[in-house]
Amino acid sequence: MTPHKLEFGHADPATLKPNPWNTNHLSPEAEAKLDNSLKRRGMFKPVVVRTLDDGSLQLLGGEHRAQSAVRVGLRSVPLINLGRVSDKEAKEIGLLDNSRYGTDNALDLAKLLGEIGTVDEIAQFMPYNTAEVTAIFSTLNIDLDALDLPEDAEAPQLPSAPKVQTHQVMRFKVPVDDVEDMTEMVEKVMKTQKFTDEDALSNAGNALVWILNDYMKGGRA
Repeated sequence: MTPHKLEFGHADPATLKPNPWNTNHLSPEAEAKLDNSLKRRGMFKPVVVRTLDDGSLQLLGGEHRAQSAVRVGLRSVPLINLGRVSDKEAKEIGLLDNSRYGTDNALDLAKLLGEIGTVDEIAQFMPYNTAEVTAIFSTLNIDLDALDLPEDAEAPQLPSAPKVQTHQVMRFKVPVDDVEDMTEMVEKVMKTQKFTDEDALSNAGNALVWILNDYMKGGRA
């Protein structure tokens, strides 16, 4: 494929046209977080556009950020213009812009968020709610500062081994009315099945998988 000739510039976000095939939709809560992020750090990531036949610019990536920029009163946003690209290319670029190929290491993410702010502060502008941030922080269950080691003590050398990922953080919502019952059920299974050897998130995930497997074995799917 011929590389696109990228043009960098700025434009009034109100003049940028959305594309009709964007599958990424935000809830009002997520829109508020996005607005707060722009108020906090500004528009540091350019939107991606293409030039239409009439000379106008159509958004391929960053549509929600452009809309947020309008809501918070920004008159100019940075952009990358790919020029005149076909609809097929534009659709592929839009999907690629919205995609995320990696997953977060739970411990590293918890440390990084801890360096940024408190649970309530992070939940105001990051794509996590208070419960999710609290759960992420629960992975930091080892207080290294509390270990009473001599200053000149050398850390024990453990044999090196490749790090194998055994769990993946998943994000989903449950009805508010069911949160208490679901929490009690997960905690009960964690205790009865002795899911206590890993971090809090992994233990809860193991319990949830056990519940689902038990449900399937009962022929109730």
